Amino acid sequence: MSDIGDWFRSIPAITRYWFAATVAVPLVGKLGLISPAYFFLWPEAFLYRFQIWRPITATFYFPVGPGTGFLYLVNLYFLYQYSTRLETGAFDGRPADYLFMLLFNWICIVITGLAMDMQLLMIPLIMSVLYVWAQLNRDMIVSFWFGTRFKACYLPWVILGFNYIIGGSVINELIGNLVGHLYFFLMFRYPMDLGGRNFLSTPQFLLRNVSSAQDCGLRRGAGRKEPWSQRKLDPGSATSELCAEVSYLTSLSLTSTVHRQPAAGRATGKVCKAYMYSRNIASFFP
Repeated sequence: MSDIGDWFRSIPAITRYWFAATVAVPLVGKLGLISPAYFFLWPEAFLYRFQIWRPITATFYFPVGPGTGFLYLVNLYFLYQYSTRLETGAFDGRPADYLFMLLFNWICIVITGLAMDMQLLMIPLIMSVLYVWAQLNRDMIVSFWFGTRFKACYLPWVILGFNYIIGGSVINELIGNLVGHLYFFLMFRYPMDLGGRNFLSTPQFLLRNVSSAQDCGLRRGAGRKEPWSQRKLDPGSATSELCAEVSYLTSLSLTSTVHRQPAAGRATGKVCKAYMYSRNIASFFP
């Protein structure tokens, strides 16, 4: 049990809470402590009966049973794997920005779910995070089942087909991919490649509150990072961290730079594009 506890505590904070809720809520429904009927996103109940908790529970709940258990476990693995990689890679040291990404994707998925009568939102949110990771590491070679290897940019679409084969719905995965693409386009592609305005920026209240919570954790000795000299880096995470630092610093100045100095904005975008889409630096890491 201590090994499981150590493993659980080693998960980054935001991913840890998300993972725990995605395990706890289906378990509560499975044990019958609360009727699963209260967990689904039903537009009528949400809009007219003011059952405002439904978008939240629908994000964490999944009906686990003999026919859906494997699909649930596979997506739970995807949540742990790719949310951890994003939080400790591209968003390393920026928990408020990562939480803002999750909130943006979640709001878009809730709106889509209400419009399309999607009752469960767990898979779309996981797929949106996986899509962002795949785009930030698009040239990395990833391995999938049966020894198949391909570039990470194709991973969301491979998983879409895989989930459909094992019993999922193409709509859930497709909505997740589209929402992830929307975030990636507005946050990275449009301001950096096209020299456009940066529409997404983390609200100040998130920056203040999440950073304060992290500082408290560091003072207690929780979640302390290892020095760079002692950290074990893999090519994907190292490249993601480098790209994220460049993109983050650029996003802070895009609003004031691009409109006043178009040439400088375009030059900055070109530099960031080179970092974002080049993975040659990964060869320097064993």
